[in-house]
Formats: sequence, C-alpha cells, structure tokens
Amino acid sequence: MLNIILMGPPGAGKGTAATWIKEDFSLPHISTGDMFREAMASGSELGKQIKDIVDAGGLVSDELTVALVKERLSRKDCENGYLLDGFPRTLAQAEALKEMGKEIGRAPSVAINLSCPDEVLISRVTTRRVCPKCGASYNIITLKPVKEGICDHCGSSLIQRKDDNEASFRVRLENYYASTAPLLDYYKKEGILHEFDGTLPLSNVKVELTAFLRSLL
Repeated sequence: MLNIILMGPPGAGKGTAATWIKEDFSLPHISTGDMFREAMASGSELGKQIKDIVDAGGLVSDELTVALVKERLSRKDCENGYLLDGFPRTLAQAEALKEMGKEIGRAPSVAINLSCPDEVLISRVTTRRVCPKCGASYNIITLKPVKEGICDHCGSSLIQRKDDNEASFRVRLENYYASTAPLLDYYKKEGILHEFDGTLPLSNVKVELTAFLRSLL
C-alpha cells in the first residue's frame, strides 16, 4: 500500500509529480488547499469554522487542519493508499499525522522529497504560469502549453501569480526552510524519506520516481 507524503520547496515540481503519481497509481490526491475549499463549500460545521477564519484573513490552526486531514484520510477512497500534498507543513502536524495514522490504520509509508537549489527554483517560479480554473501548472521555458497562454486541459487563459516574483519567492523560501524543511530530518529518522533530484529533466524524474514506487508494491 502506498501512503505517500510529497515534499519539496515551492517550485521543485511537486504539482507535476503529483499528477503522475495519482494517475499512474490510481491514488486520491489530497492537498490542504483543496480540502479547505471543499469543506467551506460543504457547509459542514468544520467548514464553517474554516470559512470564518479564511474570510477574516487568518491562518487555519493546526488543530482544524489535522481534523480535516483525519476526516479525509478516513474515507473509503483512501483505504488502498493516498497522496498527501501540502501536509504536514510543521513538526507538530507530522506528529499528529503519525498518531492519526495509527488510529485509523493509514500511517504514511513513504515521504518523497524533490530537492532543488534556490537559484533553480527562483528561475522556475518567475517563469511559471498557472491555470486559474483547474490549477494546472506550466513554464514558459521548460513546460510550455500546446497553445501559448492557454491551458491544455480546460482551455482557460494562463496567468502569472502575483507572488511569483523573486522578492516574494525568497520570502516563501525562508518560510519553507524555517517551518517545513525540518520535516526532512524527522522523516529520515522515521526511515521513510527518499530524495529525488528535482533539477533533472521531468522525464527522468518521472522514470526514477515511478520505478521506485513500483518497487514498494
């Protein structure tokens, strides 16, 4: 069973890797952003709490995030594995995931980290374009859409995120290294961390990553 945590700094290629993994291994792709939006749209009590916080410009607490992740991982579609993207982000969340995993019988089995130097990340992010409708990600240099400026999947016009500039991105990297990077040591000690070179061509990363995951089945 593949219970996967997908890790790496912003711009390392997690979105592209997530697409490969969920399609090749038929796993539900679980991202905190999607979960927040789904919960708010559902009108559930938990969703209402999250909506109030988001509408007020606040950050959703670890407690609420963990509760949401636990509910999601408990669903039937996760009984044969899952792909977690964007969670955990802190050591406290990692500990909570470990405990809930034991409780519901769905503990993470592998943590995949895509590593990449800062300067490569900055180059990628400042040339990144995204689809505001379906979330697909492109790059005007390395991963162009078939039709310039148009999403291959849904036909929407691509945009550049407001924070996809060097100054903003360096702040995001600092936040990543401060809060999320320590998770690498945590999962290394847990014995489930496996690193992949995110600077390689996408086709190479896919081959290596797919072969590794298949070896775990």
